Amino acid sequence: MLVYQDLVSGDELLSDSFPYKEIENGMIWEVEGKWVVKGAVDVDIGANPSAEGGGEDEGVDDQAVKVVDIVDTFRLQEQPSMDKKVFLSCIKKYIKKLTPLLQGEQQEAFKNKIEGAVKYLLPKVKDLQFFVGESMADDSAMVFAYYKEGATDPTFLYIAPGLKEVKC
Repeated sequence: MLVYQDLVSGDELLSDSFPYKEIENGMIWEVEGKWVVKGAVDVDIGANPSAEGGGEDEGVDDQAVKVVDIVDTFRLQEQPSMDKKVFLSCIKKYIKKLTPLLQGEQQEAFKNKIEGAVKYLLPKVKDLQFFVGESMADDSAMVFAYYKEGATDPTFLYIAPGLKEVKC
C-alpha cells in the first residue's frame, strides 16, 4: 500500500486506495470522495425481539454517522472558508515553504507550473472546503474539496508536488 504524506508536515493525506486523476499539468490530483456511514452496526443474531419481549429500539442509542471517507480515513481537519485574498496569502506561504523541499527538475517544474494550478483553484474558492492534516501544522498542505455540478459526493484536490509517496 502507498500512502501520500505532506512534505511539509508529514501528515498522511491520501493513499493509493483512492485513485486520482492528474489535472493542470500534473500539479493537481483530483480524487473522488464518498459519503459513508460509520458507527453502529445492526447485527441480526436470529432472535425474535417480539417473542422475547423486546421493543423496536430497546433503548439502544444508534451511533451511526455519515462521514466523507477521505476526511475520516486521514483525520483531515476542516478549516474556515476563505475569500480569494486570504486564499492567495495562504497558498503563497505554502509555495514558499514547499519550494526548497523539492529537488532539481521537480523544483523547476513546480515553479513553472504552480501558477496555472493556483489560477485553476482561484475561481473555485467560494465553493471550496479547506482541510489540513491531522497535526494542523502551520503553512502545511491544504486539501480542497468541492461538489461538482449535480454531484452528491465531494471531489478533493491536492497539490501533487507537495505529496511524498511512502510504502507501507
